[in-house]
Amino acid sequence: QVQLVESGGGLVQPGGSLRLSCAASSFTFSSYLMRWYRQAPGLGRELVAHITQSGGSTNYADSVKGRFTISRDNAKNMVYLQMNSLKPEDTAMYYCAALEPTTRRPYWGQGTQVTVSS
Repeated sequence: QVQLVESGGGLVQPGGSLRLSCAASSFTFSSYLMRWYRQAPGLGRELVAHITQSGGSTNYADSVKGRFTISRDNAKNMVYLQMNSLKPEDTAMYYCAALEPTTRRPYWGQGTQVTVSS
């Protein structure tokens, strides 16, 4: 049973930084693509960042390019999202997702809230 637990969200002022973490367990973490999504109130879930199994390739939504960085530590079964220069429009619930290698079925964490406000 894939388990993902996000942490690191909170309230931050515009221009500030946060680092989200996602702890993975009960599956072969190094075999799974990992992603961060977010969902703001009243909107659909948006793909924010993607990282391949080795961490050698990453992709980002245009809205976060140059500000957010996704990384992973396969030895610790962790994936991270470093968020810099945060804007009010980054306010959302952030979810970690693990994609099953063959079917690409996503497994979700419970989410961590990020609020950017002065």
